[in-house]
Parts: sequence; structure tokens; C-alpha cells
Amino acid sequence: MSRKSAKALRTHRALRSGFGKTVRNTAITGGVAAGLGAWAIAPRTLIDARRHHVPQIPQVFYAHRGLHDAGSGLSVGTVSERCAYVDYARECAIRAGYGSADFDGPVAPENSLASFAAACEAGYGIELDIQLTRDGKVVVVHDGDLKRVAGDPRRIKDLTYDELTRIPLFPAPAKSGDFKAELPSNHEWDVAPKGYYQHVPLFEDVLKVVAGRVPLIVEYKFDGYGWSDADDELMEKGDELLRAYDGPYVIESFHPGAVHWYKEHRPEVNRGQLAEAGEFSLADGKWKDWLCGLLIFNWLGRPDFVAYDWHGGDQAQVRLARKMGASTVSWTVRSSNELERCAPYFDYHIFEAFIPDAAAGTVE
Repeated sequence: MSRKSAKALRTHRALRSGFGKTVRNTAITGGVAAGLGAWAIAPRTLIDARRHHVPQIPQVFYAHRGLHDAGSGLSVGTVSERCAYVDYARECAIRAGYGSADFDGPVAPENSLASFAAACEAGYGIELDIQLTRDGKVVVVHDGDLKRVAGDPRRIKDLTYDELTRIPLFPAPAKSGDFKAELPSNHEWDVAPKGYYQHVPLFEDVLKVVAGRVPLIVEYKFDGYGWSDADDELMEKGDELLRAYDGPYVIESFHPGAVHWYKEHRPEVNRGQLAEAGEFSLADGKWKDWLCGLLIFNWLGRPDFVAYDWHGGDQAQVRLARKMGASTVSWTVRSSNELERCAPYFDYHIFEAFIPDAAAGTVE
């Protein structure tokens, strides 16, 4: 072999050896990264769940913000399904003792006592949201302000519960089926309107209305991903009410810190991480939403279930969490077609704007 050929052979062997090391190192690095990713996403272990006697999520459909005839989701979906849903919500609320058939406006707006009573009447579970008023009362309401549900731009945290009782949800001229409310031109801030109306309720009163008849999914609401004394107060007061409640419930939150709170303070409660897929962006802190959507903060709370936007049921992180033992809950399904599309990926469903057919989902 010539000197030139020998040198070429040594070079080839060196390159091959170097390539092999690169592949090996890359594989090791990738394996470590994959392992860390799986560790981060992993839910609570079955051993831990059994140790703390954690109950399963009851197998029913969950009415988003109650069975409501005004509010969330009523601007989308199939018209015929939406109309049937609104009529049924109204019928169930009236049957439960709220409003009357000749009442012109909404009888059971979202997150009202009437909407929760209607859900109980229909036998659906309920998904609801809790936050604090200015005077530290735990109330049930989704948005941070009342603009969409009452036409009132004031924020929940700036109002006392007494003030909230004088603000009707979806006041006239609102009609059944409306998604958004308008502030009446003749409104008076400090005077309760006459006649029938629903207002933002106390969580305590909601629990009295439900009285264990149907299961609850309780979402703790937060403004971003920070943590303040007010957030501690919400956790403590919300949990105090749930401790005294004699009925089935689970909790969930978009904030990993809230799920972690239950991990540390109430390990016997079934807890869930809310999330949705998002695009990475440095603007307005959207990168935090993106990271949470990847479920990589599951290690903080080790949730029992993942409640995910139904469009993202086929996301790798959702499938992995489910494979590792997490239950999956879809939100918010608004038509029979959407239910059929997401059913393969989810164990439970939160719905609105249509009447779900058990045959189309996984609920038996």
C-alpha cells in the first residue's frame, strides 16, 4: 500500500470513528433530553394515587359554566344544535324553579345558579370557575371583568360581592342564545333591577344548589403566572369550601402553581393541569403559554388529568401524558362533529352549545 493510500485509509477511519462518536453522543444527548421531557410531563404515579385514595373523575359529560341559555359558545357551532341546546337549558332551568316560560330574557346565563340547577336537572356534570371579589368572597365567574356577561367594564377584583348582586347577567335587551351582553342605557350602578335576574353567585351558594347531585370540575382562575397573597387566599378559601362540601369534585387550573398547591396540601384530591397548544412568541409573555402547552411543568403538580383544548388532543405531549397514566379531558366541545373528532384522544368531555350524544363520545 502506498504512503498516500495508507494516509487516506487512516483519515477515513478517523472520520468514521469521529462520526460514530458524534452519532453516539447525539443519541445519548437525545435520550437524556427525551428522558427529561418524559419525566417533566409525567402525571402522578398510580402508587401515589392509591396511597392517597384519590377518586376517579366521574364518567359523565360536563356542562361548561353550567347548562346555559346565554353566554359562552353560543356564537359558534351548528345552528340547529345550538338552538336545541338553548331550549333545553331554558327548559331545565324553569323545571328547577328558575324564571318562567313567558320571561322574555335569558333564564339561565352562564355561571349562574340557574345554569347550574339546569345542569343538575339534566344530569350533567359541571365545569365552573372561581375567583375572589374585592372583599375576599369566592365567586363563580369566568372573565376577569363583567364586560361580556353584563356589559359592565368593571373588574371582579374591584367589586364587592354586594355590588355584584345588583348587576344582572345578560340584562335586557339580551335574549336567550346571546353570546355577549350590552349595558342597558338606563342602568343604575347602585340599584338592583326589578323582576327576575341572575347575578354572579357565591361559590358557597353554588355548592348548596348542586348539593352533590352531579360531579364538579372546579377551575381556579388566575391573572397570569405570577403568585401573590391574593392567590394564596383564593386557594385557601376555595379549598375550605370544598373540604366542607359533601359531593364529588376535582380541581384544575392553567397555573401550575395551583396544581402544585393541591399536591402539597390536599394530595387526596384529584387534580388537573389545564393547557392548550400555542405558538412561541416573546410578545406579551406568550412564551409562558407555549411552555405550559407543552406540559413541561407537570413535574410541579404531577396532575391526575390533563384538560386540553380539544383541537390539540393529538399533540405528542398529550398522547405521552395519557400513555403514562393521565386521564384526558377535552375543552370546550361545541358540536357533535367536534365530539366525534376528538373522542379518540380524550376520556372525558366539557361541552356547550349542543346536547351531547354518549354514543359519539367515550362516556357511557
